[in-house]
Amino acid sequence: MIWWAVLGAGLGCYLLKLAGLSVPQRVLAHPVVARIADLIPPALLAALVTVQVLAAPGGGELVLDARIAALGVAVLLLLARAPFLVVVFGSAAVAALLRLL
Repeated sequence: MIWWAVLGAGLGCYLLKLAGLSVPQRVLAHPVVARIADLIPPALLAALVTVQVLAAPGGGELVLDARIAALGVAVLLLLARAPFLVVVFGSAAVAALLRLL
């Protein structure tokens, strides 16, 4: 029974991708559609990061721990236009230090 679900999900993903490729160019050239299409990936990434930072590893409850402070440091470093490696290592160091304490 599970294989039908896997095959159905695969077919659904393929059809969704095909639907996106089938959109006419004149629709995609519309300024509102282009602006929305540019904003979707950052919004999805922000949602994924938020869920990973605030969710508990074992359950669905809200957890505020070292990850939220590390995310805050990463945001501040990005606003300061720090290089990507500085952002990654800086936020990892903050998380490690807070977990050590």
